Amino acid sequence: MNVPKPPKKTFSRAQKIKKIAAAFETILQALGIDLTNPSVRDTPLRIAKMYVEELFRGLTQAFPRITTVKDDFYQKRQGMILVRNITLHSTCEHHFVPMVGVVHIAYLSNGEVLGLSKLNRIVDFYARRPQLQERLTTEIAEKIASLLNTEHVAVLVQAQHFCVMTRGVQDRSSDTITHYFLGRFQDDPELHREFLESALHHPQPHL
Repeated sequence: MNVPKPPKKTFSRAQKIKKIAAAFETILQALGIDLTNPSVRDTPLRIAKMYVEELFRGLTQAFPRITTVKDDFYQKRQGMILVRNITLHSTCEHHFVPMVGVVHIAYLSNGEVLGLSKLNRIVDFYARRPQLQERLTTEIAEKIASLLNTEHVAVLVQAQHFCVMTRGVQDRSSDTITHYFLGRFQDDPELHREFLESALHHPQPHL
């Protein structure tokens, strides 16, 4: 017999901040940190607001309004549209520490295009939650394909993970690359190569 699951409880913004602040106060006390110290007295509240309003706002905010534009020149130029080095700030869901880097996105128009800043907004929306880099890469690609009604999308994410940099092996030089190819970006070797060379074979910004 299948027992129905109880509905997921939701909290208001104020309730979330209150509950998270109380939990962090318990954590700091367990670590032996003196919460009467003026420097850390308000830290639990600061962390709670940061989680709810900034780092994890993608869990509750609506997907940004994304409009497409008719591509009147598509028949004249059928090359890829590529945006490189979109800033990525996210949080690894394994240790709740940052992962930072860049995202490269390309697609072939099916008669419509996205405003360039809209790609940044899509990346930010999916990044503002506890994430896995592999999942993030797929979510971005599939959303762009859906919005543009195109089968041809490529997304490459290049990021450094603070769980590697600041704990365990403490390696500050390595980064992680994940990619997701759809349509011709997967099946056409020449287009596949063109994307990778354009995305990776140029100076990277400082992460």
